[in-house]
Amino acid sequence: MKICRFQSQGGEILHGVYDVNKPDEAAVLQGALFGDHKITQRREGIRTMLAPVIPANIIALGLNYKKHAEETGMSYPELPVMFLKGANSVIGPGETILLPKAGPGEVDYEAELAIIVGKPGKNIPLERAFEHIFGYCCANDVSARDWQIHKQKGQWARGKSFDTFCPLGPWIVTKDEIKNPDDLAIRTILNKKIMQDARTSDLCFGIADIVSDLSRSMTLLPGTVILTGTPSGVGFTRKPPVFLQPRDNVTIEIEQIGRLENPVKLED
Repeated sequence: MKICRFQSQGGEILHGVYDVNKPDEAAVLQGALFGDHKITQRREGIRTMLAPVIPANIIALGLNYKKHAEETGMSYPELPVMFLKGANSVIGPGETILLPKAGPGEVDYEAELAIIVGKPGKNIPLERAFEHIFGYCCANDVSARDWQIHKQKGQWARGKSFDTFCPLGPWIVTKDEIKNPDDLAIRTILNKKIMQDARTSDLCFGIADIVSDLSRSMTLLPGTVILTGTPSGVGFTRKPPVFLQPRDNVTIEIEQIGRLENPVKLED
């Protein structure tokens, strides 16, 4: 199923089951998204698609694609390299990425497959990792490289946590529909030009490894969003570098999931 979160024509914020053949409406979910819920017969018109989840946490991985590690000149990590991203950064499909006043000049795109945790867990065995996954969605780990690399002495969280720096969507595809998340096509399209084009088979650590390893440090709560890393082709490694500009349009595409599109403008 494709689970969306949306504002109805009547102004309610709802979760629903999305049908690409009926793009203007959704079947409303009743109950807790990560608990007991059912699909009702009630259908509501969609006024605005929203980020499909309000995250309990956003946990992100760095250097988790082999070719991306190579393009940055860094070695493959021995363990998943984890950082946290502020929940304030979340926006939905079609919402605007803002180039911040604090540093608009070096803002970069990062296509990512996002895991949505559905069941709490700590010290999860590798063979049980998928039991804790609810589904997957597209994500863009937008990053202010000047803040990430220079101004914060290599501490990544601030440069990745500006408002609007975590587009998510357009919906969550439940795990039963994706047989092998470790081999999906993933790409970024910037103004109709393909910038990143890879497969998740290039991940240093696969989906089960990520969930199991992160749960060694913290309890993974329902609604946690895990960003699994970005492939090669990011803007700051290009010669010359390519950073986001006002009036750009960024699209993240992931096979079997969909397209997440966001325009770009300067912060007021």
